[in-house]
Amino acid sequence: MKLFMDLFSSDVGLFSAATIGIVLAMGAFYVRYFIGHMHADEARAAAAQKS
Repeated sequence: MKLFMDLFSSDVGLFSAATIGIVLAMGAFYVRYFIGHMHADEARAAAAQKS
């Protein structure tokens, strides 16, 4: 419990928590972005094969 108190009560802890949150959000964005583009490329390749 002391760990969370230190994390959310000091300036360094708040910056660390914000950095962790930003990195996780960036990771989620890039995973979604790359998977979306992989599916789009897959659909484009399948459409090109049918033609």
